[in-house]
Amino acid sequence: MLSDRWGLAVATDDPEVIAGLNAFDVSFITYGTTAAAVWDAAKADPACVMAQAKAACLEMFLQTGQSAAKARPWLVAAQPHAAKATEREQLWLAQAEAWVNGDAERAIACCREIVTHWPEDLAAVKLTQFHMFHVGDLAGMLEIAEAALPAHRSTAEMHGMRAFALEEMNRLAEAEEAARHAIELKRAEPWAHHAIAHVMETQGRCEEGFDFMTGLADTWTDRNSFMLSHNWWHAALFAIDSDRPQDALKLYDDHVWGVWKEYSQDQVNAVALLARLEFAGLDVGDRWQDVADHIERRGPEHVEPFLDAHYLLGLTRAGRDAAASTLLASLRDHVARLPDRLMTRIWRNTGLPLAEGVVAYGRGDWPTAYARLKPALDGLQQIGGSHAQRDLFWQLWLRAGVKAGDVATIRPYFERRAAERPMVAKHRRELAALG
Repeated sequence: MLSDRWGLAVATDDPEVIAGLNAFDVSFITYGTTAAAVWDAAKADPACVMAQAKAACLEMFLQTGQSAAKARPWLVAAQPHAAKATEREQLWLAQAEAWVNGDAERAIACCREIVTHWPEDLAAVKLTQFHMFHVGDLAGMLEIAEAALPAHRSTAEMHGMRAFALEEMNRLAEAEEAARHAIELKRAEPWAHHAIAHVMETQGRCEEGFDFMTGLADTWTDRNSFMLSHNWWHAALFAIDSDRPQDALKLYDDHVWGVWKEYSQDQVNAVALLARLEFAGLDVGDRWQDVADHIERRGPEHVEPFLDAHYLLGLTRAGRDAAASTLLASLRDHVARLPDRLMTRIWRNTGLPLAEGVVAYGRGDWPTAYARLKPALDGLQQIGGSHAQRDLFWQLWLRAGVKAGDVATIRPYFERRAAERPMVAKHRRELAALG
Protein backbone atom coordinates (compact mmCIF):
# COMPACT_ATOMS: atom_id res chain seq x y z
CA MET A 1 0.00 0.00 0.00
CA LEU A 2 0.98 3.61 -0.59
CA SER A 3 -0.20 6.81 1.10
CA ASP A 4 -2.13 9.71 -0.44
CA ARG A 5 -1.59 13.41 0.18
CA TRP A 6 -3.45 13.11 3.51
CA GLY A 7 -0.97 10.50 4.74
CA LEU A 8 -3.64 7.80 4.58
CA ALA A 9 -3.24 4.32 3.12
CA VAL A 10 -4.56 3.42 -0.34
CA ALA A 11 -4.54 -0.13 -1.69
CA THR A 12 -2.31 0.36 -4.72
CA ASP A 13 1.38 -0.07 -5.44
CA ASP A 14 1.44 2.41 -8.33
CA PRO A 15 2.79 5.91 -7.53
CA GLU A 16 1.10 7.28 -10.66
CA VAL A 17 -2.26 6.19 -9.30
CA ILE A 18 -1.55 8.07 -6.08
CA ALA A 19 -0.57 11.11 -8.14
CA GLY A 20 -3.91 10.94 -9.96
CA LEU A 21 -5.84 10.63 -6.71
CA ASN A 22 -3.95 13.56 -5.25
CA ALA A 23 -4.63 15.65 -8.35
CA PHE A 24 -8.35 14.91 -8.02
CA ASP A 25 -8.41 15.84 -4.33
CA VAL A 26 -6.51 19.09 -4.80
CA SER A 27 -8.66 20.09 -7.75
CA PHE A 28 -11.82 19.26 -5.81
CA ILE A 29 -11.01 21.32 -2.74
CA THR A 30 -9.49 24.27 -4.66
CA TYR A 31 -11.85 24.34 -7.68
CA GLY A 32 -8.96 23.53 -9.96
CA THR A 33 -8.81 21.90 -13.38
CA THR A 34 -6.92 18.64 -12.78
CA ALA A 35 -9.72 16.40 -11.48
CA ALA A 36 -9.82 14.31 -14.67
CA ALA A 37 -6.47 12.78 -13.70
CA VAL A 38 -8.44 10.35 -11.55
CA TRP A 39 -9.92 8.72 -14.66
CA ASP A 40 -6.41 7.87 -15.87
CA ALA A 41 -5.55 6.61 -12.40
CA ALA A 42 -8.61 4.36 -12.34
CA LYS A 43 -7.74 2.93 -15.75
CA ALA A 44 -4.12 2.38 -14.72
CA ASP A 45 -5.07 0.29 -11.69
CA PRO A 46 -8.54 -1.28 -11.99
CA ALA A 47 -7.98 -2.95 -8.61
CA CYS A 48 -7.63 0.38 -6.79
CA VAL A 49 -11.03 0.86 -5.17
CA MET A 50 -10.34 4.48 -4.22
CA ALA A 51 -9.54 5.38 -7.81
CA GLN A 52 -12.72 3.71 -9.10
CA ALA A 53 -14.84 5.43 -6.43
CA LYS A 54 -13.45 8.87 -7.16
CA ALA A 55 -13.72 8.31 -10.91
CA ALA A 56 -17.43 7.63 -10.36
CA CYS A 57 -17.74 10.75 -8.22
CA LEU A 58 -16.26 12.88 -10.97
CA GLU A 59 -18.88 11.57 -13.39
CA MET A 60 -21.57 12.60 -10.91
CA PHE A 61 -20.10 16.06 -10.43
CA LEU A 62 -20.72 16.75 -14.12
CA GLN A 63 -24.47 16.72 -13.38
CA THR A 64 -25.83 15.39 -16.66
CA GLY A 65 -28.60 12.93 -17.37
CA GLN A 66 -25.91 10.40 -18.26
CA SER A 67 -23.78 10.89 -15.14
CA ALA A 68 -25.15 7.92 -13.20
CA ALA A 69 -24.88 5.60 -16.21
CA LYS A 70 -21.29 6.69 -16.79
CA ALA A 71 -20.43 6.29 -13.10
CA ARG A 72 -21.71 2.73 -12.75
CA PRO A 73 -18.94 0.97 -14.75
CA TRP A 74 -16.34 2.41 -12.37
CA LEU A 75 -18.32 1.04 -9.42
CA VAL A 76 -18.72 -2.35 -11.07
CA ALA A 77 -14.96 -2.47 -11.67
CA ALA A 78 -14.31 -1.79 -7.98
CA GLN A 79 -16.57 -4.52 -6.57
CA PRO A 80 -14.26 -7.57 -7.04
CA HIS A 81 -11.52 -5.74 -5.13
CA ALA A 82 -13.54 -4.11 -2.37
CA ALA A 83 -12.75 -6.75 0.25
CA LYS A 84 -9.02 -6.05 -0.05
CA ALA A 85 -9.41 -2.28 0.14
CA THR A 86 -8.99 -0.23 3.28
CA GLU A 87 -12.06 0.63 5.32
CA ARG A 88 -11.83 4.26 4.21
CA GLU A 89 -11.79 3.19 0.56
CA GLN A 90 -14.78 0.95 1.14
CA LEU A 91 -16.69 3.91 2.59
CA TRP A 92 -15.74 6.12 -0.36
CA LEU A 93 -17.08 3.40 -2.62
CA ALA A 94 -20.28 3.03 -0.58
CA GLN A 95 -21.02 6.74 -0.72
CA ALA A 96 -20.41 6.79 -4.47
CA GLU A 97 -22.84 3.89 -4.91
CA ALA A 98 -25.43 5.66 -2.77
CA TRP A 99 -24.98 8.87 -4.76
CA VAL A 100 -25.42 7.09 -8.07
CA ASN A 101 -28.56 5.41 -6.72
CA GLY A 102 -30.05 8.70 -5.52
CA ASP A 103 -29.80 7.82 -1.84
CA ALA A 104 -28.61 11.10 -0.33
CA GLU A 105 -29.09 9.96 3.26
CA ARG A 106 -26.83 6.94 2.77
CA ALA A 107 -24.20 9.00 0.97
CA ILE A 108 -24.11 11.50 3.83
CA ALA A 109 -23.89 8.76 6.44
CA CYS A 110 -20.88 7.19 4.68
CA CYS A 111 -19.16 10.56 4.37
CA ARG A 112 -19.76 11.34 8.03
CA GLU A 113 -18.12 8.06 8.98
CA ILE A 114 -15.06 8.82 6.87
CA VAL A 115 -14.58 12.23 8.44
CA THR A 116 -15.21 10.87 11.94
CA HIS A 117 -12.43 8.29 11.64
CA TRP A 118 -10.11 10.10 9.21
CA PRO A 119 -10.54 13.86 9.60
CA GLU A 120 -7.25 14.28 7.73
CA ASP A 121 -9.14 13.48 4.52
CA LEU A 122 -10.10 17.00 3.53
CA ALA A 123 -11.64 15.81 0.25
CA ALA A 124 -14.08 13.75 2.31
CA VAL A 125 -14.93 16.84 4.38
CA LYS A 126 -15.65 18.78 1.19
CA LEU A 127 -17.73 15.94 -0.22
CA THR A 128 -19.76 15.66 2.99
CA GLN A 129 -20.57 19.36 2.78
CA PHE A 130 -21.45 18.96 -0.89
CA HIS A 131 -23.99 16.23 -0.21
CA MET A 132 -25.45 18.08 2.78
CA PHE A 133 -25.72 21.32 0.82
CA HIS A 134 -27.79 19.63 -1.85
CA VAL A 135 -30.44 18.52 0.64
CA GLY A 136 -30.35 21.68 2.78
CA ASP A 137 -28.60 20.26 5.84
CA LEU A 138 -26.89 23.54 6.69
CA ALA A 139 -26.35 22.67 10.36
CA GLY A 140 -24.66 19.46 9.26
CA MET A 141 -22.34 21.40 6.97
CA LEU A 142 -21.14 23.47 9.90
CA GLU A 143 -20.95 20.48 12.24
CA ILE A 144 -18.69 18.53 9.87
CA ALA A 145 -16.45 21.56 9.31
CA GLU A 146 -16.06 22.09 13.05
CA ALA A 147 -15.25 18.39 13.53
CA ALA A 148 -12.49 18.46 10.92
CA LEU A 149 -11.06 21.87 11.83
CA PRO A 150 -8.51 20.64 14.42
CA ALA A 151 -6.84 18.54 11.72
CA HIS A 152 -6.57 21.46 9.28
CA ARG A 153 -6.07 24.67 11.25
CA SER A 154 -3.33 25.89 8.91
CA THR A 155 -5.22 24.99 5.72
CA ALA A 156 -6.95 27.90 3.98
CA GLU A 157 -9.51 25.70 2.26
CA MET A 158 -10.70 24.29 5.59
CA HIS A 159 -11.45 27.79 6.84
CA GLY A 160 -13.19 28.58 3.57
CA MET A 161 -15.45 25.54 4.00
CA ARG A 162 -16.25 26.55 7.55
CA ALA A 163 -16.90 30.15 6.47
CA PHE A 164 -19.49 29.17 3.89
CA ALA A 165 -21.27 26.89 6.37
CA LEU A 166 -21.37 29.72 8.92
CA GLU A 167 -22.79 32.08 6.31
CA GLU A 168 -25.53 29.65 5.32
CA MET A 169 -26.40 29.37 9.03
CA ASN A 170 -26.69 33.19 9.04
CA ARG A 171 -23.78 33.59 11.45
CA LEU A 172 -22.44 36.35 9.27
CA ALA A 173 -19.80 37.99 11.45
CA GLU A 174 -18.20 34.62 12.22
CA ALA A 175 -18.38 33.67 8.57
CA GLU A 176 -16.56 36.79 7.47
CA GLU A 177 -13.92 36.31 10.15
CA ALA A 178 -13.30 32.72 9.09
CA ALA A 179 -13.14 33.66 5.40
CA ARG A 180 -10.74 36.52 6.00
CA HIS A 181 -8.51 34.19 8.00
CA ALA A 182 -8.54 31.80 5.04
CA ILE A 183 -7.47 34.61 2.73
CA GLU A 184 -4.68 35.58 5.12
CA LEU A 185 -3.41 32.01 4.84
CA LYS A 186 -3.83 31.97 1.06
CA ARG A 187 -5.00 34.92 -1.02
CA ALA A 188 -6.09 32.63 -3.86
CA GLU A 189 -8.81 30.82 -1.91
CA PRO A 190 -11.88 31.42 -4.07
CA TRP A 191 -14.35 29.62 -1.79
CA ALA A 192 -13.46 32.07 0.98
CA HIS A 193 -13.97 34.96 -1.46
CA HIS A 194 -17.32 33.38 -2.27
CA ALA A 195 -18.28 33.17 1.42
CA ILE A 196 -17.53 36.86 1.96
CA ALA A 197 -19.54 37.72 -1.14
CA HIS A 198 -22.51 35.94 0.44
CA VAL A 199 -22.04 37.84 3.70
CA MET A 200 -21.84 41.19 1.96
CA GLU A 201 -24.79 40.37 -0.30
CA THR A 202 -26.92 39.45 2.71
CA GLN A 203 -25.95 42.65 4.48
CA GLY A 204 -26.44 44.83 1.41
CA ARG A 205 -22.81 45.97 1.26
CA CYS A 206 -23.05 46.15 -2.53
CA GLU A 207 -20.38 48.71 -3.43
CA GLU A 208 -17.93 47.21 -0.96
CA GLY A 209 -18.75 43.75 -2.22
CA PHE A 210 -18.19 44.70 -5.84
CA ASP A 211 -14.80 46.19 -5.04
CA PHE A 212 -13.85 43.21 -2.89
CA MET A 213 -14.67 40.62 -5.53
CA THR A 214 -13.19 42.43 -8.49
CA GLY A 215 -10.06 43.09 -6.43
CA LEU A 216 -9.48 39.34 -6.11
CA ALA A 217 -10.60 38.29 -9.58
CA ASP A 218 -7.02 37.87 -10.78
CA THR A 219 -6.81 34.75 -8.59
CA TRP A 220 -9.75 33.03 -10.33
CA THR A 221 -8.34 32.81 -13.84
CA ASP A 222 -7.02 29.26 -13.42
CA ARG A 223 -10.03 27.95 -11.49
CA ASN A 224 -12.67 25.69 -13.01
CA SER A 225 -15.60 27.15 -14.93
CA PHE A 226 -18.00 27.00 -11.98
CA MET A 227 -15.80 28.93 -9.60
CA LEU A 228 -14.69 31.43 -12.20
CA SER A 229 -18.13 32.19 -13.55
CA HIS A 230 -19.89 31.98 -10.19
CA ASN A 231 -17.64 34.44 -8.40
CA TRP A 232 -18.11 36.86 -11.31
CA TRP A 233 -21.85 36.17 -10.97
CA HIS A 234 -21.65 37.46 -7.41
CA ALA A 235 -19.84 40.57 -8.61
CA ALA A 236 -22.67 41.12 -11.09
CA LEU A 237 -25.26 40.83 -8.30
CA PHE A 238 -23.47 43.61 -6.44
CA ALA A 239 -23.70 45.78 -9.56
CA ILE A 240 -27.44 45.10 -9.85
CA ASP A 241 -27.95 45.89 -6.16
CA SER A 242 -26.20 49.20 -6.77
CA ASP A 243 -28.66 49.93 -9.60
CA ARG A 244 -25.95 49.51 -12.24
CA PRO A 245 -27.51 46.74 -14.37
CA GLN A 246 -25.54 47.75 -17.47
CA ASP A 247 -22.32 46.98 -15.59
CA ALA A 248 -23.77 43.61 -14.58
CA LEU A 249 -24.70 42.89 -18.19
CA LYS A 250 -21.11 43.55 -19.24
CA LEU A 251 -19.92 41.08 -16.60
CA TYR A 252 -22.40 38.56 -17.97
CA ASP A 253 -20.94 38.94 -21.45
CA ASP A 254 -17.30 39.06 -20.39
CA HIS A 255 -17.13 36.53 -17.55
CA VAL A 256 -20.33 34.73 -16.55
CA TRP A 257 -21.54 33.14 -19.78
CA GLY A 258 -19.17 31.50 -22.20
CA VAL A 259 -16.60 29.68 -20.07
CA TRP A 260 -18.15 26.22 -20.44
CA LYS A 261 -21.62 26.63 -21.89
CA GLU A 262 -22.41 22.93 -21.70
CA TYR A 263 -21.98 22.74 -17.91
CA SER A 264 -25.04 22.76 -15.68
CA GLN A 265 -23.72 25.30 -13.18
CA ASP A 266 -22.65 27.73 -15.89
CA GLN A 267 -26.15 27.49 -17.35
CA VAL A 268 -27.65 28.12 -13.90
CA ASN A 269 -25.48 31.22 -13.44
CA ALA A 270 -26.59 32.54 -16.82
CA VAL A 271 -30.31 31.93 -16.27
CA ALA A 272 -30.27 33.43 -12.79
CA LEU A 273 -28.37 36.53 -13.88
CA LEU A 274 -30.47 37.18 -16.98
CA ALA A 275 -33.63 36.91 -14.88
CA ARG A 276 -32.30 39.39 -12.34
CA LEU A 277 -31.28 41.78 -15.10
CA GLU A 278 -34.84 41.65 -16.40
CA PHE A 279 -36.12 42.28 -12.88
CA ALA A 280 -33.98 45.43 -12.94
CA GLY A 281 -35.75 46.56 -16.10
CA LEU A 282 -32.99 45.76 -18.58
CA ASP A 283 -33.63 44.40 -22.06
CA VAL A 284 -31.21 41.48 -22.39
CA GLY A 285 -31.77 41.14 -26.13
CA ASP A 286 -31.39 37.67 -27.61
CA ARG A 287 -29.17 36.32 -24.82
CA TRP A 288 -31.87 33.92 -23.63
CA GLN A 289 -31.67 32.13 -26.96
CA ASP A 290 -28.04 31.08 -26.64
CA VAL A 291 -28.56 29.80 -23.12
CA ALA A 292 -31.73 27.94 -24.12
CA ASP A 293 -29.90 26.32 -27.05
CA HIS A 294 -27.53 24.64 -24.61
CA ILE A 295 -30.24 23.76 -22.09
CA GLU A 296 -32.46 22.24 -24.78
CA ARG A 297 -29.62 19.98 -25.94
CA ARG A 298 -29.60 18.38 -22.51
CA GLY A 299 -33.00 16.82 -23.11
CA PRO A 300 -35.15 15.81 -20.14
CA GLU A 301 -32.94 15.05 -17.15
CA HIS A 302 -33.60 15.37 -13.45
CA VAL A 303 -30.39 15.64 -11.45
CA GLU A 304 -31.81 17.91 -8.76
CA PRO A 305 -34.79 20.29 -8.41
CA PHE A 306 -32.57 23.39 -8.34
CA LEU A 307 -31.25 22.62 -11.82
CA ASP A 308 -34.61 21.72 -13.36
CA ALA A 309 -36.17 24.95 -12.14
CA HIS A 310 -33.43 27.00 -13.81
CA TYR A 311 -33.60 24.98 -17.02
CA LEU A 312 -37.35 25.55 -17.22
CA LEU A 313 -37.01 29.28 -16.64
CA GLY A 314 -34.36 29.51 -19.35
CA LEU A 315 -36.47 27.59 -21.84
CA THR A 316 -39.67 29.53 -21.22
CA ARG A 317 -37.98 32.93 -21.29
CA ALA A 318 -36.53 31.98 -24.68
CA GLY A 319 -39.95 30.95 -25.94
CA ARG A 320 -39.08 27.26 -26.12
CA ASP A 321 -42.52 26.22 -24.97
CA ALA A 322 -42.43 22.73 -26.48
CA ALA A 323 -39.10 21.91 -24.84
CA ALA A 324 -40.33 23.26 -21.49
CA SER A 325 -43.52 21.20 -21.76
CA THR A 326 -41.51 18.06 -22.53
CA LEU A 327 -39.19 18.65 -19.59
CA LEU A 328 -42.06 19.33 -17.20
CA ALA A 329 -43.97 16.22 -18.32
CA SER A 330 -40.83 14.14 -17.92
CA LEU A 331 -40.36 15.57 -14.43
CA ARG A 332 -43.88 14.57 -13.41
CA ASP A 333 -43.22 11.03 -14.61
CA HIS A 334 -39.86 10.99 -12.84
CA VAL A 335 -41.36 12.00 -9.50
CA ALA A 336 -44.12 9.41 -9.84
CA ARG A 337 -41.58 6.60 -10.37
CA LEU A 338 -39.14 7.46 -7.58
CA PRO A 339 -38.84 5.17 -4.53
CA ASP A 340 -39.89 6.65 -1.21
CA ARG A 341 -36.79 8.33 0.21
CA LEU A 342 -35.56 11.81 1.13
CA MET A 343 -34.96 13.04 -2.42
CA THR A 344 -38.37 11.80 -3.53
CA ARG A 345 -40.05 13.88 -0.85
CA ILE A 346 -38.01 16.92 -1.86
CA TRP A 347 -38.94 16.47 -5.52
CA ARG A 348 -42.62 15.89 -4.74
CA ASN A 349 -43.18 18.56 -2.09
CA THR A 350 -40.96 21.32 -3.45
CA GLY A 351 -39.33 20.51 -6.77
CA LEU A 352 -42.46 19.78 -8.77
CA PRO A 353 -44.60 22.75 -7.64
CA LEU A 354 -41.56 24.98 -8.08
CA ALA A 355 -41.09 23.73 -11.64
CA GLU A 356 -44.77 24.25 -12.45
CA GLY A 357 -44.67 27.76 -11.01
CA VAL A 358 -41.52 28.65 -12.94
CA VAL A 359 -43.06 27.48 -16.22
CA ALA A 360 -46.17 29.54 -15.56
CA TYR A 361 -44.00 32.58 -14.81
CA GLY A 362 -41.97 32.15 -17.96
CA ARG A 363 -45.20 31.97 -19.97
CA GLY A 364 -46.61 35.10 -18.33
CA ASP A 365 -49.40 33.22 -16.53
CA TRP A 366 -49.12 35.32 -13.39
CA PRO A 367 -52.02 33.92 -11.31
CA THR A 368 -50.84 30.33 -11.83
CA ALA A 369 -47.22 31.22 -11.15
CA TYR A 370 -48.22 33.06 -7.99
CA ALA A 371 -50.30 30.11 -6.76
CA ARG A 372 -47.86 27.31 -7.66
CA LEU A 373 -44.68 28.98 -6.43
CA LYS A 374 -46.06 29.77 -2.98
CA PRO A 375 -46.16 26.18 -1.58
CA ALA A 376 -42.62 25.57 -2.81
CA LEU A 377 -41.07 28.49 -0.95
CA ASP A 378 -41.03 26.88 2.50
CA GLY A 379 -39.01 23.91 1.21
CA LEU A 380 -36.52 25.79 -0.94
CA GLN A 381 -33.61 25.12 1.41
CA GLN A 382 -33.72 21.44 0.45
CA ILE A 383 -33.49 21.79 -3.33
CA GLY A 384 -29.80 22.72 -3.58
CA GLY A 385 -28.30 26.15 -4.10
CA SER A 386 -27.42 28.86 -1.61
CA HIS A 387 -29.64 31.46 0.03
CA ALA A 388 -28.59 33.97 -2.61
CA GLN A 389 -29.31 31.58 -5.47
CA ARG A 390 -32.67 30.41 -4.15
CA ASP A 391 -33.77 34.01 -3.68
CA LEU A 392 -34.42 33.99 -7.42
CA PHE A 393 -37.58 31.97 -6.78
CA TRP A 394 -38.77 34.33 -4.07
CA GLN A 395 -38.31 37.17 -6.55
CA LEU A 396 -40.30 35.29 -9.17
CA TRP A 397 -43.13 34.80 -6.67
CA LEU A 398 -43.10 38.45 -5.60
CA ARG A 399 -43.24 39.70 -9.16
CA ALA A 400 -45.93 37.20 -10.10
CA GLY A 401 -47.95 38.41 -7.12
CA VAL A 402 -47.68 42.02 -8.19
CA LYS A 403 -48.60 41.18 -11.78
CA ALA A 404 -51.51 39.04 -10.52
CA GLY A 405 -52.79 42.10 -8.65
CA ASP A 406 -52.16 41.08 -5.04
CA VAL A 407 -50.01 44.07 -4.11
CA ALA A 408 -51.40 44.20 -0.57
CA THR A 409 -49.96 40.78 0.23
CA ILE A 410 -46.68 41.39 -1.55
CA ARG A 411 -45.87 44.89 -0.27
CA PRO A 412 -44.71 43.77 3.23
CA TYR A 413 -42.12 41.47 1.63
CA PHE A 414 -40.64 44.34 -0.36
CA GLU A 415 -40.73 46.55 2.74
CA ARG A 416 -38.85 43.92 4.74
CA ARG A 417 -36.20 43.60 2.02
CA ALA A 418 -35.68 47.36 2.01
CA ALA A 419 -35.44 47.43 5.82
CA GLU A 420 -33.00 44.52 6.00
CA ARG A 421 -30.69 45.94 3.31
CA PRO A 422 -31.11 49.74 3.48
CA MET A 423 -28.01 50.38 1.37
CA VAL A 424 -29.39 48.51 -1.63
CA ALA A 425 -30.73 51.03 -4.13
CA LYS A 426 -32.82 48.56 -6.10
CA HIS A 427 -35.02 47.82 -3.06
CA ARG A 428 -36.03 51.46 -2.76
CA ARG A 429 -36.79 51.58 -6.47
CA GLU A 430 -38.87 48.36 -6.31
CA LEU A 431 -40.85 49.59 -3.34
CA ALA A 432 -41.54 52.95 -4.97
CA ALA A 433 -42.78 51.16 -8.11
CA LEU A 434 -45.56 49.51 -6.09
CA GLY A 435 -47.17 52.92 -5.65
